[in-house]
Amino acid sequence: MTAQRFPYARTFLLAFGFFGISLIWPIFNNFVPIFLREMGLSAAMVGFVMTWDNYLNMFVQPTVGAASDRTWTRIGRRKPWILLGAPLAAVAFVFVPLQHAVVGVMLAILLTNIGMALFRAPTVALLGDIFPPEQRSTANGVINFMGGVGAIVAFVGGGYLYERWGRPAPFFFGSLLMVAALTLVVLFIREPRRPEGAAGPDRATSPGVWSTLKSLGLRSNPAGLFVLLAILSWFMGYNALETWISSFGKYALGVPEGRMAMYTALLALTFVVMAIPAGVLGERLGRRRIILWGVAGLTVMMLYGTLIRSVAMLLPFLVLAGFFWALINVNSLPLVYDVSGAEAIGAFTGLYYLASNIAAVAGPQVVGFLIDWSGGNYRVMFPFSVVFMVLAGVFMGKVRLEERASA
Repeated sequence: MTAQRFPYARTFLLAFGFFGISLIWPIFNNFVPIFLREMGLSAAMVGFVMTWDNYLNMFVQPTVGAASDRTWTRIGRRKPWILLGAPLAAVAFVFVPLQHAVVGVMLAILLTNIGMALFRAPTVALLGDIFPPEQRSTANGVINFMGGVGAIVAFVGGGYLYERWGRPAPFFFGSLLMVAALTLVVLFIREPRRPEGAAGPDRATSPGVWSTLKSLGLRSNPAGLFVLLAILSWFMGYNALETWISSFGKYALGVPEGRMAMYTALLALTFVVMAIPAGVLGERLGRRRIILWGVAGLTVMMLYGTLIRSVAMLLPFLVLAGFFWALINVNSLPLVYDVSGAEAIGAFTGLYYLASNIAAVAGPQVVGFLIDWSGGNYRVMFPFSVVFMVLAGVFMGKVRLEERASA
């Protein structure tokens, strides 16, 4: 039987959705903390406001993802949510730099967060709707590649526009590009009337997110539960690294902030370069196997991190960490779809983001507490990450799936 040719053109078109999403957050994270500090907010309050999206996403994304499974309209299941959330996020985002009072800025931030939460899970769920299981890892690799490109465009373009035309410019730039990218998805991606492998568009067979979560432990094969626990674990470890690596460079190695930012870009660049190859490897050798390789590799790298004493030791760590993270991250969402069933793709997309957002809040905060408790020892993030990477490996070891491999 001849292998089906991979539809790269359609995949890159769908990936513009993730490109659009990825434009907003780098601009947001780069400039909004500065605005809030200039308005007199404490660092703790700034940190709280900057994590609103994570708190919202814990509840909104799972609920919306499941609701999109049951949203049967003439234009599809996911597109109505894009059309609802994207305009709200785009309009609210441009108002962030235009406000001169703290309350106005915080309201604009809140509305931006709500708008983004309304359409992110349905947009990503299109991956599970459109692609058969044997193509999802490569498709997710393309999507992550485009997400990385979006982040680079946001950093470079946003920085240039900020210096040239002032604080509103990067926000208008990000909003316009996001709307343009998502317009391409809405106009040119045709949603299937029924998702890949589904029996039919039956609202009654599309479970809610919380009923899906409750049922995971009751299944004869609890693979879904173990996959979500693994996702929670590896995001706990990786988010701690991502949050605190720049502080480690400055305070433990004495590297200036600007130079450390350039060094840290190696991690992101390696991830972008490896995104598509990681997806191809997942399809050819099995997603579970490739994820386990990535978890094992990151565990070794975190152990190595405890020994880093110089920039020469730091740079290979960043490159290899990006490599192993790509093996995990690119294949994780397709693995979730392997255990979800076609009718619950949106619900499981929401659960994926529930797990990752819990980790995004908890991981960095727990490590921050450990740093304070240890008297400013930033190296504690490495053993913390080792513990959670080992847990991720244990949970993945309990996942039993019949995976496809390319012939």
